Amino acid sequence: MAHVHAHTPFAPLGIAVLTVSDTRGFDEDGSGDLLSARLTDAGHALVERRIVPDDIYRIRAVVSKWVIRDDIQVVLVNGGTGFTLRDTTPEALTPLFDKAIDGYGELFRQLSYQSIGTSTVQSRAVAGVIDRTLVFAMPGSPKACATAWDGILAEQLDARTRPCNFVAMVLPQGASCASRQPDTAPREAPIETESGAEVDA
Repeated sequence: MAHVHAHTPFAPLGIAVLTVSDTRGFDEDGSGDLLSARLTDAGHALVERRIVPDDIYRIRAVVSKWVIRDDIQVVLVNGGTGFTLRDTTPEALTPLFDKAIDGYGELFRQLSYQSIGTSTVQSRAVAGVIDRTLVFAMPGSPKACATAWDGILAEQLDARTRPCNFVAMVLPQGASCASRQPDTAPREAPIETESGAEVDA
């Protein structure tokens, strides 16, 4: 059973949130709102937030730019993990993984089974490490995002969680967590339209 090590300091991480949707803008992005609130309430920094259509290459382009930034240690992607023709988030992300975090999808479906039963087999939640950056993808409903954060990510992104967590993997040993925080307020980047043009959110 995981537990908190009282003598280990909390290490805030820089986290980016990507919503994959053909229809949602920021006003309708309840899942992005939930993840943003959860991570900041936990003490982490929301570095950037974007919305892109269900398109392999646009998803991959945004994530590829984020994982090379020094101020982003974690990327949370919601949406596009189902089985419709437009659901391509796993196909966009898995070729980029240096290592897959198979246990994330396994545990997510186990937790999800408690509320949606066998329908959880249609959830293709995936996660992996790209150049020391953690990337977690989850279904696009607020309830699924809450399951992922509350049931898995809140503990695994907390340096105090024992017997193990992911923080040491993304923060170099001896690095000052505070020095890695973004200098500016979180940015809500323009939304990409189907044509590829950008509109103000």
